[in-house]
Amino acid sequence: RAALGASLPLLQRDYRFERVWFWGCIQGLRGAYYIAEGLGPNRAAPRSRLYSLNCLDWSLLTPATEEMLAVAEQLNGRFQGDPSFEYNLAEINAEVAARLTEGGKEPVIKEEARLTATIEQIDRAVGIVPRGAFVKTPLGSVHENRHFEGLSLLEAKKLSSYFHFTEPVNLKNKTLLEKADLDPSTDFLDSLEHDIPRGSWSIQLEKGGTVVVLRSLLWLGLTFYHVPMTKQFGYVYFGTGEKNLDLPFML
Repeated sequence: RAALGASLPLLQRDYRFERVWFWGCIQGLRGAYYIAEGLGPNRAAPRSRLYSLNCLDWSLLTPATEEMLAVAEQLNGRFQGDPSFEYNLAEINAEVAARLTEGGKEPVIKEEARLTATIEQIDRAVGIVPRGAFVKTPLGSVHENRHFEGLSLLEAKKLSSYFHFTEPVNLKNKTLLEKADLDPSTDFLDSLEHDIPRGSWSIQLEKGGTVVVLRSLLWLGLTFYHVPMTKQFGYVYFGTGEKNLDLPFML
């Protein structure tokens, strides 16, 4: 914690980020990856992601591609904790390995690439913000809402008060009638209430009802918090980087 407190401000200065978030930690068998995200003026723009093995020396991760995400989905089991470790895809999925070989690429993926893809998957699936915390300008950029004073305690207990902080999918499928009640400046993201499978979020009140905590049952280790009537909110991930594929059978 002390190391992070010293290294994150230096990270922000060196890379000229407007803001740096400590994203969390993915625990490997031989070590842990500590992750930070750097943000620019447009909060919806792709974020710069960095990882560290000791909370002091940071390495920039390359942006995740769709191909990288597809290959990483084939990998199961724990992370090793070594960025240079190579997974042999021929042993895991012969079809994907053959496709890569045909494209002139080696049928291997480094753990660093898997790390990038896993962070992207988690951010897309369970990276969330309270309703109204961000506004979309007419030009399309997204900024923090200076007038956001937090959700009321009643609103904070509802899943519909939280949005996925990623490109919306369900919103595009809504009819004009359904969109009539939405405010385009604040309701430009997908709500959590339609997440599949239903029941993949756990809402709890802590500290005598003064803090609302949401935990994802799909990506175990993802915890979001919000202090109602204040601007305080955020999420952090501490886990193994493995998706809970058994969740539909557990609900």
